[in-house]
Amino acid sequence: MSIQQIRFTVEGTGERLDKLVVARLTGISRSQVQAMIHGGLVTVDGEPVKAGVKLRGGETVSVTLPAQPDDTVEPEVIPLTVIYEDNDLAVIDKPAGMVVHPGVGNKSGTLVNAILARWPQIGAMNDADNRRGIVHRLDKDTSGLILVAKNESALAHLMNQFQDRTVDKTYIALLERAPQTQFGRIEAPIARDPRQRKRLAVIRDGKEAVTEFTVIDDHFRDGLALVEFRPLTGRTHQIRVHAAFIECPVVGDRVYGFRKQRVRMKRCFLHAAKLAFDHPSIGERMQFESPLPHALEDILAKLR
Repeated sequence: MSIQQIRFTVEGTGERLDKLVVARLTGISRSQVQAMIHGGLVTVDGEPVKAGVKLRGGETVSVTLPAQPDDTVEPEVIPLTVIYEDNDLAVIDKPAGMVVHPGVGNKSGTLVNAILARWPQIGAMNDADNRRGIVHRLDKDTSGLILVAKNESALAHLMNQFQDRTVDKTYIALLERAPQTQFGRIEAPIARDPRQRKRLAVIRDGKEAVTEFTVIDDHFRDGLALVEFRPLTGRTHQIRVHAAFIECPVVGDRVYGFRKQRVRMKRCFLHAAKLAFDHPSIGERMQFESPLPHALEDILAKLR
């Protein structure tokens, strides 16, 4: 196992060291970072310090952590809801709470672990990006349809469709308040938030991001609204960022939503409900739908 070292310069002032390191590392909790600091794996200008030290700005922080060994992912027999499959692809209805790709802090229990156990041939694919058949992604707390390619040709063909924007994706979300119009189009570029590196934000010189929306139902208490989103681009967290941008954040979103959540949920109320694409071998248009999970339907019933 090789050792990975991350260095960065502190930009702001007055921030605690442990919070800064958590913001830089994906999939590592604050308690894990504090243990790393205590063990001398984090230094400031070459010197070990305490987790709670507040930095002035301009310091160089170095973090030493073990890298993933050869990107090895172990197959795991995990139940999957497969709504369609053939020799080229599979469409899976992913539950909320399941991470798609393994990473630091998430080496097992992911969708990729399950895929490699169910379809071992995917692990033998010549895949420089280590996608393991995953054509696109869903956030951990987003449920719904995700597309998997079973061979290299299908993967390339399907990824090209995403790049060419010929894939239709539809999401259902419950928002903290109804948009000002029943129909709308959000055109707001997205990039990494310079103040909080784990977040994305609408940034003037960010990457193009376009989302269309339609209000389905706004007859809920406290002004909540059920909305259908159709992202025309594929930016990370696009729907959540755009919903927050129009001041109608997704219910249950603890990153981009209200600090004080009005509806108690363990996940975001965001579901990938529809997916349409051209079959990579026969060219036929394929369309799939996933109903809202029962838990989300129960929440809607309680809010009426």
